[in-house]
Order: sequence, then structure tokens, then C-alpha cells
Amino acid sequence: MSLKLIKNARIVDGSRAEPTEPQNILIENDKIVEVSPDATSSSADVIDLRGKTLMPGLIDCHVHVIATTTNLGRNADLPNSLVALRSAKIMERMLMRGFTTVRDLGGADYGLVEAVEQDGLAAPRLVICGKALSQTGGHTDYRGRHSLRSVDYYQDQIGSLGVVVNGVDEVRRAARDQIKGGAEFIKVMANGGVSSPTDPIAILAFSSDELKAAVEEAKNAQMYVSGHLYTDEAVRRALECGVESIEHANLIKRETAPMIRDAGAVVIPTNVTYDLLARDGARFGLGAESVAKIEDVRGAGLECLTYLHEAGVTMGYGSDLLGEMHDHQSEEFLLRGRYLPAKDVIRSATIDAAKVLRKEGEIGVIAPGAFADMIVVDGNPLEDLSLLTDQGAHIPFIMKGGRVFKDAGAL
Repeated sequence: MSLKLIKNARIVDGSRAEPTEPQNILIENDKIVEVSPDATSSSADVIDLRGKTLMPGLIDCHVHVIATTTNLGRNADLPNSLVALRSAKIMERMLMRGFTTVRDLGGADYGLVEAVEQDGLAAPRLVICGKALSQTGGHTDYRGRHSLRSVDYYQDQIGSLGVVVNGVDEVRRAARDQIKGGAEFIKVMANGGVSSPTDPIAILAFSSDELKAAVEEAKNAQMYVSGHLYTDEAVRRALECGVESIEHANLIKRETAPMIRDAGAVVIPTNVTYDLLARDGARFGLGAESVAKIEDVRGAGLECLTYLHEAGVTMGYGSDLLGEMHDHQSEEFLLRGRYLPAKDVIRSATIDAAKVLRKEGEIGVIAPGAFADMIVVDGNPLEDLSLLTDQGAHIPFIMKGGRVFKDAGAL
């Protein structure tokens, strides 16, 4: 049995606008067993955080850990061994930025989950959907207009974010395949996208019956469906079909926000990826047809943060970065901080992110029964969100499941 006692921790978790009074946290193996000013143990290893801020490990609700290049068509052609090794490095850097849990929105398989959980890979806890589901010519169909390649090619490519399926029966089969393969939710590409070559942003992908089939299969397995969605029309249709996790949502109208709240759905904005692509997409290798779509969604995505917040919609933290862009993962904090209170920006990566992942009480909090996922911050991020950026430069200590992955020796 391993015991650790963290003393004098002022906790910031997004639940309040100021840090708590100093608390002691007793950890047994991988879980927190007590949080109080008086928690103690004579046999525990002691870590004194006087003058430091303690936070739950951060959660990113929208990543692609197998996206080792910005050009996703090229990524899908890479050897599986190369993608797997590069993904391990991508995940390690996420952990070193303080993200102890990430939700992968297309591509990561259960082999990566096992490498993290069973083999102790230095990486965040990984929640996967397996391959995202796309219709022919939809988002994650990376064949250009002149390509005659069969979509079957992508089935066994780790670097491919999705699989192409058409019709209710194929959607059901593909959803069941992902569930059998270890998925914890199903992802559908229900709108056009930026990174794929032949689908304008506004197209409605899949029929309503196809979306309902995916939702039924997910619910049968006690899971949910996440939808790649931009436009107001697509979001409303997805809600009607039972989609519960709305990714992006850049182009929704103000009056749609209360509908999302009333449906009990959540939204994961991913503004940092558009900000970066607008500046450097071509340099990162994004195709010209994709670069041309960026401005359709960039400004509107930032604007909709305000009315989603005003309507009380639960928003999870999301980055959705690719290739060389992964290092900018924490800059989403700064973008949201221009429009939202710091408390709520932090909450999107802790308490509300745990809600998105259906893991409330397990992650995103420092409370008895939760995993001992914690980061120490030099300073108060409620006053300065930039303390959560710079590749973890202001985060001297990182623990996931009671295991210390970073200790800069400054505690």
C-alpha cells in the first residue's frame, strides 16, 4: 500500500472564484481518501505545498492523439508503427502540460488505452471512440475528387481518424465494431469539415435515420453519441436525433443555445485549432481547399462562447489540434479567457469536462473517491490563466492515479 499526504494545498478546481483555504489531502494508492484541514498519517510520504496552488489534473475533451501530421490524408497513409510511436510522444507531452485525462475523438484504438493503463506509458488517461463514422465524401473521407482508392484501405490504418459507412445497416455495424473494440462513446461526422477535401462546412452529413441508428446503438451499450457539428441547422437536427455531445458548434445561433441546455447536451468548443490554422495552416501542410474554409468558422466560434455561457450550457475544454500544432494545446485557456470568467474557463477543463466524459466524481475534482490526478501551479491561475500554458513551465508537479510523473524539486 502506498500513502501520500499533501499538506497546505490551496485548491483551485473551477467551482469558486478564489482558492480554498489550505487543505490536507490523503492519497492511498491511486485514489484520494480524505480532504480536510486536519487529514494526517504517520506513515505517509509528505508533500508540503505551502505557497502553491493545487488543481485537479486537467482534462481535454477533444484531442486526436494519432494525428501526427496536420494533413490528415497523409497521416492516414503512414505506417502503423510510425503513428503509434509518434502518438506515444504526443501523449507524453500532453501529460507534461498537466492534462491527466484526454478524450480522443477519432483514431486512437484500445491498444493505446492498454499501453497507458497496463504498461504504464507516460500519458494521460485515454477515453476513446475508436474510428469516427463518416459518410462517403464526408469529414474523414480524405480521398480527393479524383481518387479511386477503396475506402476499405483505411480500415486497418491507425493514422486514419475514421471509417466510411453509408446506410443504416452500415452505420449500425460500424458502431458495433467500435463498441466491441473498446470505445466508450460513438463519434459521427454530421457536418462538413475543415481538414477534409470534398465537404463544404454546411453540408448535412448522414440522413436522420443514420444518425438515429448510431444513437440507438450507443444507448443500447449505455453510451452516447458525439457529433462533429458546425452549423445551426446541423446542431438542431443532431439534437432531435439524440446526439448528446456537440463538438465545435461554431455557427450556432443565439436562440439555439437554450435548446442545447434543455436537451441536456454538452458543447466542446475548439477555438485554438482555428486560430492556429488561420495563421499557419499552409505552413503546417494543410491543403489549400482546407485553408479556404477556416474563416467560415473561426470568428463565429469565439463569439458563440458568450451566448453558450449565458444560456448555462455545459462546455468542456477542447483543443482538436493536429501534428505540429499539439504544443499549443493549453492556449485554448487564453482564448476562452477573453470572453469568459477564469473560474468558468478552468471549470471547463475540470468539473464540467468530467461531466462530458461521464466520469463525474472520478476525475476533475480533488475529493474522496476520485483518482489522485493533481497538478501543482506556481501562482494562482484564477488571476493569470497563462500559468497553465508554456508547456507546463509553471507546473512543477504532476500526479496521475497517485503516480508522480513530474517533480521539478521545487516543493
